[in-house]
Amino acid sequence: MLETEEQLFDAYSRAVVTATQRISPSVVNIDVRGPVRGGGSGFIFTANGYIITNSHVVHNATRIEVTLADGRKLPADVVGDDPHTDVAVIRVLEDHLSQALLGDSQSIQPGQLVVAIGNPYGFQATVTAGVVSALGRSLRSQSGRLIDGVIQTDAALNPGNSGGPLVNSRGEIIGVNTAIILPAQGICFAIPINTAKYVAGELIRRGKIRRAYLGVAGQDVPVHQRLRRYYGLSQEKGILIIGLEKKSPADDVNLLEGDIIIRLNDMPVPGVDELHRFLTEEFIGRASTLTILRGTEKRDVAIVPGEIV
Repeated sequence: MLETEEQLFDAYSRAVVTATQRISPSVVNIDVRGPVRGGGSGFIFTANGYIITNSHVVHNATRIEVTLADGRKLPADVVGDDPHTDVAVIRVLEDHLSQALLGDSQSIQPGQLVVAIGNPYGFQATVTAGVVSALGRSLRSQSGRLIDGVIQTDAALNPGNSGGPLVNSRGEIIGVNTAIILPAQGICFAIPINTAKYVAGELIRRGKIRRAYLGVAGQDVPVHQRLRRYYGLSQEKGILIIGLEKKSPADDVNLLEGDIIIRLNDMPVPGVDELHRFLTEEFIGRASTLTILRGTEKRDVAIVPGEIV
């Protein structure tokens, strides 16, 4: 027997209510004092007070106050902050807190129900619902790097929702709400929880995420068809070096403005975003090879990437 429209609506309502009840005790309001006053949301992911939020919520904070779901207000400290993924961890000195259940962002599908919980404009524990609109989006962080694998949703977000949880129908957090596109409606984004879990673990352990760097400023440019044909290059673009940081790895090996980077070791590098993705912790201090075009000449340049500090 087909379910009636009323039964379907009741099932939808129950799913939203159940997810909300399961996750709400772990959602917090974050009030931030710094160069300007601001705020956002977050969620407790360990019973001893570690909280995940957005980097842009707490970056440069001089004082942070967290309001728990039961109304208690507690001071918090920044454990670590990663602007490149817009994930941060803060901590309150309190035990036996209600911790959120973290899900698996690899298991979600477009069209599935999601619930966003946060504190838009200071209205605590506000619930909105929608669906996963798309997966695998890329979003540029405030640092300029691309965040890959971002979840797009139409669950309404407003200022103050940043850092709050995106939750599936089982009450598991699958994302960290991070951005909206103004003046568009129904286009909102969340950092996948798998990314947030990894970053949070590194921030707790080290206080930062380690990344390699070369010290070049570049822009994506097409590689001339004649050069591609002559050198058997499959890629159509490379990175034109337009600036070099003083005393950087790139400066030390005499790269020049006007060189075009086309490979890092054996990996084609068709653009700046791809280069950023490659320069992970594993490349720090590791002898590597940049393949460049200087005029019409192809050269291999030995380089040892440094660490972003």
